[in-house]
Amino acid sequence: MDAKVVMQLRAMTGAGVLDAQKALIEAQGNLDTAAEMLRKKGQAKAASKGDRATHEGMIGSYIHATGKVGALVAVACETDFVARGSEFKQLVHDLAMHVAASNPLYLQRADVPTEVIAKEKEIAKYYADTCLLDQPFVKDEDITVAERIRQAIAKTGENVQVKKFIRFSL
Repeated sequence: MDAKVVMQLRAMTGAGVLDAQKALIEAQGNLDTAAEMLRKKGQAKAASKGDRATHEGMIGSYIHATGKVGALVAVACETDFVARGSEFKQLVHDLAMHVAASNPLYLQRADVPTEVIAKEKEIAKYYADTCLLDQPFVKDEDITVAERIRQAIAKTGENVQVKKFIRFSL
């Protein structure tokens, strides 16, 4: 397999060299198919880590340039090694920026009170508007916040969970 194609796939997906090479061989050199295979593998890997305890992490902040909107977000992971890593720090910063930009009311669907659900007629759209994990990610609206977190889980190899968030505005 051509090293340039392997590096291109790694740049697209964040996968390791061996994983990228194996995916390209399986996909018979088709870059898009290999990227899709790696994405599915990463989602499966993320799903298998969902029950693992998260006792480490960090609190990230974002203050918009105007100084009138800001957010804090607490994100947990399994080890302090991952919490100190650049991928995790970038994820926490991106999530704080997302909270400031999108103003979610709830973390996940289970947090939405039943009386609010009963009043809403277009529930799917309501969740996408108000639940952080269901919102389109501000830096890539083709994926949700939950999918962005799953990408981080696939890269770090650890469970990652948003524990709390708060948005402030003047």
